[in-house]
Amino acid sequence: MDEKAEKTKRPASIIIICIIGLIGAIYIVPLIFSPKAQLVGSWYPPYLGFSIIIGLVCIAGLWMMKKWAAYTYTAFLVLNQIVLLAIGFWSVVALLIPILVIFFVLKDLSKMA
Repeated sequence: MDEKAEKTKRPASIIIICIIGLIGAIYIVPLIFSPKAQLVGSWYPPYLGFSIIIGLVCIAGLWMMKKWAAYTYTAFLVLNQIVLLAIGFWSVVALLIPILVIFFVLKDLSKMA
């Protein structure tokens, strides 16, 4: 295998992140239409929908090993943490999984185009 083909090989951590991310996005779709989402505010269901779209775009970008996906996911994590803090739903648990994802994504950033 030449050096370029080896450099663009998708690491197992990225594959796992993409699969779990896709499952997570599918799981969140029904929450958009739930009464709990409406209780947060009328703006929250559209925000959840927007979050799913951004998440799926990032998953696709990570699958294609694109650096912009890593940066977009990181920026969106910050925005989501601010939103959760503003509505009083922030917790350390809400930060742990995204931090783990960012750790593994940034660890493989040099392999991305």
